[in-house]
Amino acid sequence: MSRWISGNRFKLLENGEDFFPRVFECIAAARTEVILETFILFEDKVGLALHAALLSATRNGARVDITIDGYGSPDLSADFISPLTQAGVRVHVFDPGPKLWGWRTNLFRRMHRKIVVIDGQRAFVGGINYSADHLADFGPEAKQDYSVEVEGPVVAEIHNFVLRAIAAGQLNAKELDAGWFQRLRSHFSTKHEDAATKPATPFAKPAAVGDADAIFVTRDNCKHTNDIERHYRIAIRAAKHRIIIANAYFFPGYRLIKEMRKATRRGVDVRLILQGEPDMPIVKTAASLLYHHLISGGVLIYEYRERPLHGKVALSDDAWSTVGSSNLDPLSLSLNLEANVIIKDVAFNHELAGKLSYMMEHGCNQIAETDLEKSSWWLLVRSFFVFHLLRRYPAWMGWLPAHAPRLTPAEQLMATGADSVRRADPV
Repeated sequence: MSRWISGNRFKLLENGEDFFPRVFECIAAARTEVILETFILFEDKVGLALHAALLSATRNGARVDITIDGYGSPDLSADFISPLTQAGVRVHVFDPGPKLWGWRTNLFRRMHRKIVVIDGQRAFVGGINYSADHLADFGPEAKQDYSVEVEGPVVAEIHNFVLRAIAAGQLNAKELDAGWFQRLRSHFSTKHEDAATKPATPFAKPAAVGDADAIFVTRDNCKHTNDIERHYRIAIRAAKHRIIIANAYFFPGYRLIKEMRKATRRGVDVRLILQGEPDMPIVKTAASLLYHHLISGGVLIYEYRERPLHGKVALSDDAWSTVGSSNLDPLSLSLNLEANVIIKDVAFNHELAGKLSYMMEHGCNQIAETDLEKSSWWLLVRSFFVFHLLRRYPAWMGWLPAHAPRLTPAEQLMATGADSVRRADPV
């Protein structure tokens, strides 16, 4: 289990209007290093603004690494990538995959994290991608989402993590390109372990700047397969009077739902904010299969109607909160690579609670038991299958191939003759 790190400060950033100006300002002012990971980077006005900020960082002499997901960001042109690589930016593509009859084949086990670390002293963690659909002027499909700006000693944990991710991804790519004998030899070599966990470039340890305790928690397909979900369950189990979870894609495992129902029996006010105007209709359909079970167990469900909900945030009682990239669905909990920060801070919890309470009061419809489909034989059969799916899908997902994540330089992909880094469903 990860340990709490004290002395941190967190700033909640809501939607692109808060997030983009702040993160671009910090990137452009970087003097030593910028490391960025994202699932989606589009070549729109937001992507171009990020592009300009990254180039500004290189002109300051900063070393810049960005990692984009090969499924989420497949359409970046050479005109976009080349100025970055020519300026010294290392653009890594996570597990690029070939198309089969025009369809992308690399759907599962994606790099879904959204992290930025600047000069080893400041970080951003959340659920916001680099695309214009996180801005209100995008229209009715503009997404509701959150990120946090992080300062303090926990930044060192985040920094070390992203450095190790780059080193391990590059090593895995080299081994994949090598022959089977070299891969076998490397597997049993101590050098393999050393390279994958290469120490970070020396940076001054971030000083204590606030009163917040924090844990940086990730999910992978090796040693940390359920860490994020486990922290959710611990918080729900410990809750005394309230839990609010706002999550875009909600179809969690049976154990998490069981803890929510047990919390209501203890007198805890448990509330869920889910999509009412989904960006993908199947998302609402899947979540609604759970409504009978949740509402009959005392959980209050609110559907957000103003715009598609893309956030992945939660709070418990008066101090615990989390913000990050992880949905509560099979992809995030059993397949994708995710990152959240767990925050123990009364002031931050109070601010997030205010945002979510306002959302429930002014932007949501509460789902009552009378709104649900009346009991029938079909409902009983469907509930039976959903119940067993929730109990067993983590094990089933584990049967899917768990390849070693690899990073491929974007210029290498373009050198094969493609005119772009061969749009994604925003998750």
